[in-house]
Amino acid sequence: QVQLQESGPGLVKPSQTLSLTCTVSGGSITTNNYYWAWIRQPPGKGLEYMGCIDSRGNIVTSPSLKRRTFISRDTPKNQFTLQLTFVTPEDADVYYCAGGTDMYDSWGQGTPVTVSS
Repeated sequence: QVQLQESGPGLVKPSQTLSLTCTVSGGSITTNNYYWAWIRQPPGKGLEYMGCIDSRGNIVTSPSLKRRTFISRDTPKNQFTLQLTFVTPEDADVYYCAGGTDMYDSWGQGTPVTVSS
């Protein structure tokens, strides 16, 4: 069973860059046909898909966040990362990483992020 764990600062200042890392265990991020995604959830609202990186390193980002969202991976560490630039208080959400093939069936526990000076 693949397990995922998010890590990163819980507090970011406005206009700065949020950087989060997802560490994957129990499987390789280069396993064929796997997709690894970042998803966030504002308080009291639904999930928002931010983007993903597949087993070959191809990246897709949500059109609404494309200008500010950067996803990458570190294959030796079996990690993938999220960078969200120029954050505002509206980016204060719980951030999840998830993985799967036909669906995202493995999720991290989520990490809350606050945006405040």
